Amino acid sequence: MHQLFIDFKKAYDSVRREVLYNILIEFGVPKKLVRLIKMCLTETYSRVQVGKNLSDLFPIRNGLKQRDALSPLLFNFALEYATRRVQVNQNGLKLKGTHQLLAYADDANILGGCVDTVKKNAEALVAATKEIGLEVIAHNTKYMTVSRDRNAGRIHSMKIIVPLRGWKSSNIWEQR
Repeated sequence: MHQLFIDFKKAYDSVRREVLYNILIEFGVPKKLVRLIKMCLTETYSRVQVGKNLSDLFPIRNGLKQRDALSPLLFNFALEYATRRVQVNQNGLKLKGTHQLLAYADDANILGGCVDTVKKNAEALVAATKEIGLEVIAHNTKYMTVSRDRNAGRIHSMKIIVPLRGWKSSNIWEQR
């Protein structure tokens, strides 16, 4: 079995709010609730302190609020949208009854019976998550193979390659 563990760069900070509002409506969240969420996320400002110096306020236009109880739920909507886009665009997203694309918090795991399946689904996921503002962290993305020892039948061998190099949106896999 081949696996690709994907980590997203500043996931909560990168979500495009306008895309998120459309996703919420697409998932059937009442428009009134979407307007309330929008009110919570708009007109947010921040400032930076370096030593004793404090910057002027500046607007935050993208991303979700840190330490906000609503942020994980909103992020899950965005990632679920991307996951469903992959399932619509790819065939055979089950491997012997197991889903080939798993997500938890801001991480994703792509499973496949061969490296080509993993590559195809990874490219589709990268394209779908880019739409919502997410970017993959190449050096935190790991590829792993797990296989059964044919002689013993029960012993498993594992090969981990860390990290992936040369992650590019058009060609995420490069020869090492």
